[in-house]
Amino acid sequence: MIRLAAAIAFLVLPALVHAQALDGTLKKIRDTKTITIAYRTDALPFSFADGKNVPTGYTVDLCKRVVASLEQQLKIQGLQVNWTPATSQNRLELVAKKQADMECGATTATLSRMEMVDFSSFVFVDGTGVLVRNDAGVKSFTDLAGKRVAAIAGTTNEKALAEALKKRLVNATVVTVQSRDEGLAALEAGKVHGFASDKVLIVGLSGKVKDPTQYTMLAEDLSFEPYAIVLPRGDAQFRLAVNRALAQLYRSPGIGELWNRWFGPLGKPGVLVEAMFFLGAIPE
Repeated sequence: MIRLAAAIAFLVLPALVHAQALDGTLKKIRDTKTITIAYRTDALPFSFADGKNVPTGYTVDLCKRVVASLEQQLKIQGLQVNWTPATSQNRLELVAKKQADMECGATTATLSRMEMVDFSSFVFVDGTGVLVRNDAGVKSFTDLAGKRVAAIAGTTNEKALAEALKKRLVNATVVTVQSRDEGLAALEAGKVHGFASDKVLIVGLSGKVKDPTQYTMLAEDLSFEPYAIVLPRGDAQFRLAVNRALAQLYRSPGIGELWNRWFGPLGKPGVLVEAMFFLGAIPE
């Protein structure tokens, strides 16, 4: 019965979209048969450019599945994807100014950001951590007193670090950088004693340092970071189509395949991620 219901839902999805007149982003995509997707080039393993400068990563693959679903929902074939590189600083602006239809990276959905853009259902859950040099003598967050800690300017990580330092009465200096690579370079050069970022993104940096054994990630979680696809604000029809695509994926074995491809060495999804997949599998 479950397979029969899933098959029926799959067949009627295009009809659900066409039951109402298209407008906004969906109409533009259907008329032009083109979708523009912004992606991060430095957010390994979620979104990055490979050796041939091709967008790849967990969120990129997930958004490719969304595009395939949009083709079915809109009854079009050969939907062309224009990939646009984005940074931590301009990723929201690209979507808000309609220079991109969505952004697929490692972007945290926050209430303040919702004043500028909308978000899809969650696609990952992480937290802010701090990577420290072993020679800095830092064993816990409070040991950062008197130290210098880097964070990317304007990110939720910078905010979480500043709030944690204030709340725990730790007098450390926050050094802002413009990218993850810049923060890592400062850490390797000894210009800072620690670097704050999303924990999975820190794990992704391990292949870029000369000697990973010289660094340790502190155990503390400084924030809750629910990732989502960035969407244009006020375009409910497009947001519904994207969330429908995610729900399809979360109800299928495909999400397990994506997880194993990008996070297999980390083991099975944690409790929060499993709950996110379960809650995101919204029924028709």
